[in-house]
Amino acid sequence: MDASSKFSNNLPTQPKDLLNFLQNLGIKYQIFEHKPLFTVAQSQKFRQGMEGFHVKNLYLRDKKKRSFLIVAQEDCAIDLKNLPEKLGSSRLSFGSNDRLFEKLGVFPGAVTPLSLINNKEKDVSLFLDEKIRNKKKIFCHPLVNDKTLSISYQDLNKFFNSLEIKINFINL
Repeated sequence: MDASSKFSNNLPTQPKDLLNFLQNLGIKYQIFEHKPLFTVAQSQKFRQGMEGFHVKNLYLRDKKKRSFLIVAQEDCAIDLKNLPEKLGSSRLSFGSNDRLFEKLGVFPGAVTPLSLINNKEKDVSLFLDEKIRNKKKIFCHPLVNDKTLSISYQDLNKFFNSLEIKINFINL
């Protein structure tokens, strides 16, 4: 399964439903359409009109089977060996594709902080890099990887608050 809009009918929350949710909260955003992008390196080639803070997202699990979503600036080097101490966890590894879909309802290549809309159990801990605070334009996928959404930190915070998601800040 790829992570593009062609397969969005297989997602627990479709991008159009996410956008409606954001609109109902009074959240302003802008959508950019492009070919499916799977990596930061690919996305950096398609940035026309998208000046701002671009994120990368890591879905991780520890030995105790706890799940974490790490959201950082796209060029941030994340040391997985030192990260457990910062998160208060045991050794970390990337979550499987199946677990990613089960917990966040997206396919690899479309992981986004907005995918927490699908985490009904609220058992994925969110960690945002400190650098994201107060950014006016944060770019992330809206559950699929052939679109990019621009949203302010203030509105992203409003989104998390509406879902009762605790934000943990981390200095990466």
